[in-house]
Amino acid sequence: MSQIDENRLHTPVLLTETIDLLKPRKGEQAIDATLGIGGHTEMLLEAGARVLGIDRDSTAIIEAEKRFSRYGSLFQAETGRFSQIREIAAKAGFKQADIILADLGVSSIQFDIPERGFSFRFDAPLDMRMDQSKGITAAEILAEYSEQEIADIIFSYGEERYSRRIARQIVKRREEGKPVTTTKDLAELVERALPRRYGISIHPATRTFQALRIAVNDEMNELERFLEAAVEMLKPGGRIAVISFHSLEDRIVKQKFARMSGKCECPPRYPVCQCGASKILKLLTRKPVTASEDEISRNPRSRSAKLRAAQKIA
Repeated sequence: MSQIDENRLHTPVLLTETIDLLKPRKGEQAIDATLGIGGHTEMLLEAGARVLGIDRDSTAIIEAEKRFSRYGSLFQAETGRFSQIREIAAKAGFKQADIILADLGVSSIQFDIPERGFSFRFDAPLDMRMDQSKGITAAEILAEYSEQEIADIIFSYGEERYSRRIARQIVKRREEGKPVTTTKDLAELVERALPRRYGISIHPATRTFQALRIAVNDEMNELERFLEAAVEMLKPGGRIAVISFHSLEDRIVKQKFARMSGKCECPPRYPVCQCGASKILKLLTRKPVTASEDEISRNPRSRSAKLRAAQKIA
């Protein structure tokens, strides 16, 4: 496997804002449910918290364990999905937590290792699995799913208005006996499928790659399950923060936090609440916290980041 370039490690977004909201203290138990290289975890450890890091990517676990070895027993890491937070935490001796954090951005570990297939910067097999030991690859989705299913994925998760045109070309390729199997194949196909004057400021294939990554890793359902489990695990007074990079992710976090803070979403005519709203959280962010212009200039990927946080009250 390719070596990770130490100079291109994942830069944590909204770091100061996140720590200000979580207010870590010495002796508290914290869980970084999407560890990556651990930019946020380092600040939690510096504050004296005991931290459990969780990541689906075994490479991230190995790198983080090296990085935080100096903290000894204050840091431990486990491989797994963040939706499995309760089971993983119980195994690690964390029955409850004072702090839970999830940064939903994809780590530079994934993008910078060509064979992971996350980026069109390299020509590599179209994989995109965060855990390469299991699950369906992006190439398998493009080889096996119907044209309608592929179009729906690209439209729903990538918000790509030319999703049907792209899906049509993908299916045409495989019918000709030339299935799309590499990142270069897909990037070039998307470029050809889009109108020449398609005026966007990002690479034409960006939205399609994002959509496939979300589908491969079942990210939206994972997020729903994580939020339910994480809030249940929090101690009274415990804080949770989630950083999202996609409008669908932010909508899920916003709605879940609102419902758990007692906001009923049922139509006014309903005599009894049917949406399950219950007041167990206090919102710490009425609106999402976004990156400053200074941070965006230093780290462009922070432009789309949205931070929401809440505190458990019951």
